[in-house]
Amino acid sequence: MELISQVLLTEPTSQVLGEEPIVTFAVLLVVIFVVPILFERLRLPGLIGLVFSGVVLGPSGWNLFRTESPIISLLADIGLFYLMFVAGLEVEIQHFRRCKKRSLGFGILTFSFPLVVGILVGQFFHWEWNASILIGSLLASYSLLAYPMLSRLGVLNNQAVTITMGATIFTNLSAVLILAVCVATTNTGPFNLTQLLPLLVALTVYTLITLLGFDWAGQEFFRRCGDDEGNKFLFVLLTVFLAAVGAQFIRVETIVGAFLAGLVVNETVGEGPVKEKVIFIGSVLFIPIFLVKFGSMIDISGLITRIDTLQLTLFILVGLIASKFIAALFTKLLYRYNWGEMLTMWSLSIPQMGTTLAATFVGYRAGLLTEPVLNSVFVLMLVTSLLGLWLTSQTAVALVSTPVIEAPIPTLFEQKTAEKHSPVTIVVPVYNPHTQQYLIEMAALLANQAQSRIVPLAIATAAAQMDAPQLETSLRRSERLLAKATAQSRLLGVEAEPLLRIDDAFALGISRAAREQKASLMIMGWGKRTGLRARLFGNVIDNVLWASHCPVAVTRLMDSPKKIQRILVPLENLAASSLQPVRFAQMLAEANQAQVTVLHVCMGEPRRSHKIAAKRTSHLALLMSQLDVPHPPEIQIMAHENVAQAILQAARLYDLVVLPFIRNRSNSGGLALSDVTTQLAGQLTCSIVLLGEPHHTETKMSTPEIFHSTSAV
Repeated sequence: MELISQVLLTEPTSQVLGEEPIVTFAVLLVVIFVVPILFERLRLPGLIGLVFSGVVLGPSGWNLFRTESPIISLLADIGLFYLMFVAGLEVEIQHFRRCKKRSLGFGILTFSFPLVVGILVGQFFHWEWNASILIGSLLASYSLLAYPMLSRLGVLNNQAVTITMGATIFTNLSAVLILAVCVATTNTGPFNLTQLLPLLVALTVYTLITLLGFDWAGQEFFRRCGDDEGNKFLFVLLTVFLAAVGAQFIRVETIVGAFLAGLVVNETVGEGPVKEKVIFIGSVLFIPIFLVKFGSMIDISGLITRIDTLQLTLFILVGLIASKFIAALFTKLLYRYNWGEMLTMWSLSIPQMGTTLAATFVGYRAGLLTEPVLNSVFVLMLVTSLLGLWLTSQTAVALVSTPVIEAPIPTLFEQKTAEKHSPVTIVVPVYNPHTQQYLIEMAALLANQAQSRIVPLAIATAAAQMDAPQLETSLRRSERLLAKATAQSRLLGVEAEPLLRIDDAFALGISRAAREQKASLMIMGWGKRTGLRARLFGNVIDNVLWASHCPVAVTRLMDSPKKIQRILVPLENLAASSLQPVRFAQMLAEANQAQVTVLHVCMGEPRRSHKIAAKRTSHLALLMSQLDVPHPPEIQIMAHENVAQAILQAARLYDLVVLPFIRNRSNSGGLALSDVTTQLAGQLTCSIVLLGEPHHTETKMSTPEIFHSTSAV
């Protein structure tokens, strides 16, 4: 009887809970917090988990909240707006510029074929031309879900990958503009030139004004107002809302303005903490709520039971996959790529996520698309995301087997022929007296190897009056730290030039002082500030990594650096540009007569491990030959399904692990580490060095001069 009463009370309880806005919002927050973590542990995109949660919690599932709630609708609309803004922010403009003609060529092909297929599918089901063209444009765009995978594999500079990433600016922009035209002409009857031409003219003028005018205004604003983050953030908000107002003025969807604003901000602000925080504000709350709202609109029973929906889903899926394959095949024939590159381009252009979901939602709300289309797009998103990621993991690995041998970079002494006796500078910011000794010891070891000087740096927080008591206290503390650092350096036999600087912010003070001292390397201790506050406002390390002009070694030293005898350098990226952590480890090893081991983990290939291990070993040996050191590092290849677990297992025998600082593409706020680095930092029990390179040289792959000094010593 008790069980029956509980069952009978379930439905009324869910209805009562669904009517309470606070309960609804609490459920949403729990979903946003928990579900992406669970799906990522299953190696599935967190976005899929949020949409699936909407299906489970919505009317076709447990019906735990009302999707028509004003609060949820408002937050979902903001999330839709933000989703398109972020889509514009993430367009790879730099990749497009590197291969303009080829990116445009592939963009036209991978847009045209799915567009034609979508129109044919729409006409087969007797849709209006508006709806047919819209569904074609939905299939034509794509999302770069595999970007982190490509970054780890080191194939971002492969030309086929570059043009695929660059083509998104054409496909996504074209899809958004077609959406604007289709929705704007929905309520005015069928297409005709009388109403279409004025709309196209207005849309063209609006697009040009937004892209060119706002970009010029942003450049002028920043030139006059400096590099203040507050000004940049205000400019971002102003750009977004002015673009939205302009879209409403010409009577097109505001998400068109959001996407164009994203392109402008992407170009004007560029990479940096401001962009990271802008994305964080939307991705932590608004975009997830929109995705849950989208999932709640899916009717699972209709998807399973209705034959026409199943037929439509099959047609769209097969049409999309086939048309993307044909586009990649034509590109292969046109530009003479090999089959591995062609298949990688195909796999990258398959996933349908951000732009597709947003355009589908707008089309459904405008009455252009029906519920069966909405259900089909849900399946399309799920299948293409999984298929695209799996295909990329299989095909992109082959691109790594052909290393790019870069021209040898001049050593420090070749670069400074005129100033032969000019020393290399290592800046060591000091703040924590408990970690200061190990930082100075590591700097001294490297300085002795590279004939360098050490600059212990202390930052005193500025005050409005230079005689303020707080400033006096900060100055006295900084002077004590610098005196201690100088004494330690003297005992270690290294020249030290202490520097005390008064600045408004620690991170900017450190970065500016390092630039003024012409530093070749900075060595910092690992701060403990994390969480929401660090994500919103950043921490010192993160801001220094963004702003620095030279490499930054962020250290967590468990023992004296003098005792380090075995150094492990995990290497995911099999390209010459990934050698910086190895060079750093080699310098430290030569100072301590230690041994360096380079570890590479092969994922998902256990049965072919022997053949692949031999190929990867020869590849790594070729890369290591570029180091030009008397004692080259050992090479170790492991086959394992989990990279982080493999590294943790191997690291038990080592004193130090040197990790590269790899930024996630959309990981917003805080120390934006890759997933593997994040896991390792929390679980490794030995000493860690996280080596970050200057942002603007990551794509240029230049080698800091200090890392070439050891070969000449």
